[in-house]
Amino acid sequence: MRYILTEGQLDAPAESAVVDGLSARLELKLPKDYTDFLKEHNGGEGFVHDNYIIFFKAEELADFNREYEVEKYAPGILLFASNGGGEGYGFDTQHPDMPIVRVPFVGMNRKLALKTARNIADLFSRLAK
Repeated sequence: MRYILTEGQLDAPAESAVVDGLSARLELKLPKDYTDFLKEHNGGEGFVHDNYIIFFKAEELADFNREYEVEKYAPGILLFASNGGGEGYGFDTQHPDMPIVRVPFVGMNRKLALKTARNIADLFSRLAK
């Protein structure tokens, strides 16, 4: 799958050892399409048409989620990206399919999470609309 930003840049691939150890570090089996994405692009930011997105680097995921106290305010969500404003994108780890949800940073609450996409490819597709 080729992921395309209409403006901006996706970063170089993450080291395989980093991606392979990420699930263990997070104590969570990550979706394969996301680990495949990291093996192609370890972060990056830019526009998908009119929608801005910042993908966090694999090495930053655990620290970012801990510093933002995501587990405290929105348990079961693992943030991996932001719209550069007031919302984050994350996986709903309490759902067996781990869909991507959008959640506000201010007033973060699991109840406010909106299902946004089935996977990374679907997220790019939806942002392009």
